[in-house]
Amino acid sequence: MGIEPIKLGIISTAYINRVVIPPAKASPLLEPIAVASRDEKRASDYARKWEIERAFGSYDALLADPDVEAVYISLPNHEHVPWTLRALEAGKHVLCEKPFTRHPAEIEAVWNLAESRGLQVTEAFMWRHIPQTKRFAELVAEGAIGELQFVRSLFSFAMSDQKTNVRMKPEWEGGSLMDIGTYCVNGIRLLAGEPEAAYGEQVLGGEGVDMRFSGLLRFESSVRALFYSSFETPSRKELEAIGSEGALRLHDPWHASHGGIELQRDEEKESEMFEVETSDAYLLELEDFARAIRGEKEPLLGRADALGQARTLAALYLSAEEGRSVELAEMGR
Repeated sequence: MGIEPIKLGIISTAYINRVVIPPAKASPLLEPIAVASRDEKRASDYARKWEIERAFGSYDALLADPDVEAVYISLPNHEHVPWTLRALEAGKHVLCEKPFTRHPAEIEAVWNLAESRGLQVTEAFMWRHIPQTKRFAELVAEGAIGELQFVRSLFSFAMSDQKTNVRMKPEWEGGSLMDIGTYCVNGIRLLAGEPEAAYGEQVLGGEGVDMRFSGLLRFESSVRALFYSSFETPSRKELEAIGSEGALRLHDPWHASHGGIELQRDEEKESEMFEVETSDAYLLELEDFARAIRGEKEPLLGRADALGQARTLAALYLSAEEGRSVELAEMGR
């Protein structure tokens, strides 16, 4: 017998909703019933376009709807934590777009409140739910490349609308690290665990956001990792794990729209490809959230992962600002 569908409210009419609403409507585990905007007409037009029952001209009005059990928050970065806290205070479960925050203390505050209310919160790193991601991590853990020694990750694109893009606003927690570099950091952490130290360098642009960010992470296991994120470089998406006996590569790690897993043990021999089934990452993410709410499972991404992510981002920014390597212990628990 299936679970009762989660009645879902959507806070904001952000562009990313276009890939979240269709699987939410298609899944038997969810029922999108409401959407909110700060503009009532915009909310009404949006609800009509997506055939959503209810439209609200404020986020608080949606949170006051007793039928809404959970919310998906796709607001700009700086509004993630404030509206998550307000949603939790209103008794709603929360799926919040990444990055949740780069401030570890805010993660603690969010999960402390959620746990005190018996509510679920999860950070929306949809790529973690893809079968390709799971298989890649398994191959590394199983020793397909021997002992893991080095991880390299990359995510970049050339931004064409820098004057109007919200990711260019420093007061909105913009910048390449907070937008796409978060995937790179998340990928490294999945494979190597939590880093001991971080070193970061940034190239600023616009009104002071990092247009390019490069980072080095050091792990207790002697593993090292490098990543690069950029708004000024042609589109690249890569994740590579290098070990004592070979290398594993993902050529489209964050969306898995093409490629597969490439294993190379000897550069003079042809690579071996592992084809993995393709799935809708957003559907898998939403259904993981729904099952966690109904008590069928623990969410794939909970407090520990969100805290590890925030601590690493905080260390990288501090390093870039002060020009030194930063121990993660400096970032608190």
